[in-house]
Amino acid sequence: MPLALKSRYAGNVYIIRCSGSLVIGPEAKSLEAALDLAALEFQRIVLSLAELTRLDSIGLGLLVRYAASLRKRGGDIRIAEPPHFVTKLLELTMLCTTLQVFPTEEEAILSHLRQRPAADAPGKTGPRVLFVDQSADLAVFVRTVLQRHGLDVRSYSLFRDAETLLQVDPVDYILVGPGTPQRPAEASLKSLAALAPKAVLLRLDDDFKVRDAEEATGALLNLFNLRPTA
Repeated sequence: MPLALKSRYAGNVYIIRCSGSLVIGPEAKSLEAALDLAALEFQRIVLSLAELTRLDSIGLGLLVRYAASLRKRGGDIRIAEPPHFVTKLLELTMLCTTLQVFPTEEEAILSHLRQRPAADAPGKTGPRVLFVDQSADLAVFVRTVLQRHGLDVRSYSLFRDAETLLQVDPVDYILVGPGTPQRPAEASLKSLAALAPKAVLLRLDDDFKVRDAEEATGALLNLFNLRPTA
């Protein structure tokens, strides 16, 4: 069965769900390409293997190699929901002490989130913003603009991942983008508000993504009562 990959982001964590066979050839190369792309921005990765049906030596070696590479940069790969044959393989090869394994995606993501990256060490004291939108590119835009104005931004593509963050860190603002899944998803918004009752809830309008960058920047800053820098 060919390898199928689905990815999303959760703050500083990138999640890849693997379905099918991770073996030598196009399958291993497709995961390698996905990891290369993720590593351009993310150092903390979760591989969810619940739907993996086969893993050969090349595929396993790929996981170990990328874990070692990310650790040199202060990151790591976490394995989530491994099927029984993967668990037995890791025990047989004694790689269970090399690759960190978690029974659920949420636990793997939380293990990353609890480790604050160096960039978040003392010095980042601005208001904290949780941003939810499916578009990684929009998340980069919003994050960059707000961070340059002193805000500390965490972006998520799914509500459930945003809820995971709120188990670890409080926020001052919850910002919902136009590409939020199942928008307006009122039940999800209520769940976030319950986890962060003191946070201010803000929304970007449906036309935000099609505005010119300058206009979008102004609208975003106005939402937070910020003035453009000279």
